[in-house]
Amino acid sequence: MNLFDTISNDIKKAMLAREKVRLETLRGIKKEFIEAKTAKGGDGSLSDEAAVKILAKMAKQRRETAAIYDEQNRPELRDNELAEAAVIEEYLPKQLTDEELDAEVRRIIAETGATGPKEMGKVMGVASKAFAGRADGKVVSAKVREILANM
Repeated sequence: MNLFDTISNDIKKAMLAREKVRLETLRGIKKEFIEAKTAKGGDGSLSDEAAVKILAKMAKQRRETAAIYDEQNRPELRDNELAEAAVIEEYLPKQLTDEELDAEVRRIIAETGATGPKEMGKVMGVASKAFAGRADGKVVSAKVREILANM
């Protein structure tokens, strides 16, 4: 069963369980998926890889919005955003730990043959695809920069 079908089934379960936040979040996810499927130039299907990218983007947006609400001292709105982010993150692949990320980045650097900070673009091209949905791009970029600077 692909991610689109899983979300559709979980919407039904959330309806029956009367879980308001979960239901609203899942409906939002399905809306994004449908828009991606029917986008101009698309073939009418949605791969799990594309779905994971959409989910990662949605989770990141919720966390950033929650941080803004936190700065504005709006805890009720922040809590709702964090609850939605938690629901979205359930469908994302397991996030990499710092140690796993470090090891993977070092492997990619060795694989690409990068020797210094000037070759960061080459490494990031491979790394961004390898870590899609499993690590935040800013964290990956910082780790790549750190390792390349110490070579």
